[in-house]
Amino acid sequence: MLISGISGSYLSERAEQKKNHDELIRAMAIIDKIDIKDEDLKKEEEEIKKAMLKPIKLKTDPAMNKKEKKNVRSIRAKAERFAGVIVALVNGGAPFLGGLIPLIPFLFVPTANIITFVMAFIIIFACIIFLGVFLGIVSKESIIKNIIQMLAAFLLTIIVVIIFLG
Repeated sequence: MLISGISGSYLSERAEQKKNHDELIRAMAIIDKIDIKDEDLKKEEEEIKKAMLKPIKLKTDPAMNKKEKKNVRSIRAKAERFAGVIVALVNGGAPFLGGLIPLIPFLFVPTANIITFVMAFIIIFACIIFLGVFLGIVSKESIIKNIIQMLAAFLLTIIVVIIFLG
């Protein structure tokens, strides 16, 4: 579970972060606020306020008290918080499903034999390949590269299990 969790989380998070970074770079121009004067920043914020369909409160609004200024969050901050909750649910549910899916062949036989174990192994192998394909599509990187990385993590997990279980 340790190797699987670390490698799976790393590879999927890396693909997701690359996708988000690429979308963010395409979607907006990054402005270095150090080079902007305070009055220019206020003018920019006023323009943003006017352009919004729903009025927003900005931290520079003089009508806001200190508590309100602390609670002003950008849409991105709210999205990141929501994403954190989703990631927590996925990280909790994925090991559960990852452990449940390979058990499917065992539900159809009264006693387990070598064929049942081979079928479970094939199911795991297929899931690893599908996960590699999915990560390759999400990150817009090489699908083959992602499949190989997932299979390497799978192989490392098998080696560690064999070493510890003899």
